[in-house]
Amino acid sequence: MSVAGDLPKAGAPSRAWVIPLAARIEGLLLPVAALLAGFAAFALFLLLLGKSPVDFFALVYKAGFGTAFSWSNTLSRAAPLLLAALCVAVPARLGLVVIGGEGAIVLGGVMVGGLALPLSGWPPLIAMPLLACMAALAGAVWIGAVGALRQWRGVNETIASLLMAYIAIALMNHMVEGPLRDPASLNKPSTAPLAEALRVGDLPGWNVHWGLAVAVLACIFAWVLIDRTTIGFAARIAGGNIRAAQVQGLPVGKLVIGFTALGGAFAGLAGYFEVSAVHGSANASLASGYGYTGILIAFLARHNPLAIIPVALLLAGFEASSGLVQRRMDLPDATMTVLQGFVFVAILASETFTGRLNLAALLTKGEQR
Repeated sequence: MSVAGDLPKAGAPSRAWVIPLAARIEGLLLPVAALLAGFAAFALFLLLLGKSPVDFFALVYKAGFGTAFSWSNTLSRAAPLLLAALCVAVPARLGLVVIGGEGAIVLGGVMVGGLALPLSGWPPLIAMPLLACMAALAGAVWIGAVGALRQWRGVNETIASLLMAYIAIALMNHMVEGPLRDPASLNKPSTAPLAEALRVGDLPGWNVHWGLAVAVLACIFAWVLIDRTTIGFAARIAGGNIRAAQVQGLPVGKLVIGFTALGGAFAGLAGYFEVSAVHGSANASLASGYGYTGILIAFLARHNPLAIIPVALLLAGFEASSGLVQRRMDLPDATMTVLQGFVFVAILASETFTGRLNLAALLTKGEQR
């Protein structure tokens, strides 16, 4: 029997390349569509309130991206968001949904605030890396405990991480208002201020602290780890089918605890930069919601560490414009949270279309002819 009719036509795409290409296109289309759908739903919400969506998005652009000052404000807010999103995205490669990054951020900040006095006389080249490592360790232990609970006791990591975030915030309030409180902080309880020599400065020529550069490097490191190493390959296998990974002899338990601890370490670093570069001491401002916004960023980026960078910049711009929108449009402070809620619901709805767009068939339509 002749098989000439079964051969692909000249110039037609090979099926071996079509399926991965279709998956990548779908991975881009669904988040973008979800983002636009969330914006559209929020626009209708504004119309119901008697506000102009055009004015809202114009103010967001002006305050978040319109000027050099706007960009510096946006980039400063993007630094903790990048690290908070990694706290979600790294464990997600194992199929884990960890949403307690806020707890790791505040504990990382408290660790820095608690060590402010003991390390005040130390050389900066020793004290600053030590502070960063201790903050990362605090976050790693806290979120790593969530992975341990999942692995050894079967506790759902989503519920455990969320509840532990509330516990972490309560611990922060207790430490800041009690044992670690600076007597000089009267109106707003806080720890002793960090010595000026130990404060993180700005990037050369930028009005943005070094936390942004560290956060971008952390995203690149996470991408290399997950997509270009055998450890990341093992994690992806375990995330796809944990029983198959166990049959193959992969160390699933170590992967679960290790990846959750790594995600927590990233969030702990966010706490370090919030204290050492922004606030100067640990106080209630550490619980500013960066950990929860990081959840939205990670899901929009489909847990891709490199995609987290542009998504975090977009969301940081919205965060930076919150004050101007509130003043100019007479909207409450929670307006941006409402917008994030609409986008997150749209993301969850878009997940139902994953694998159903049949893009591979469209791409191979010419081949089938």
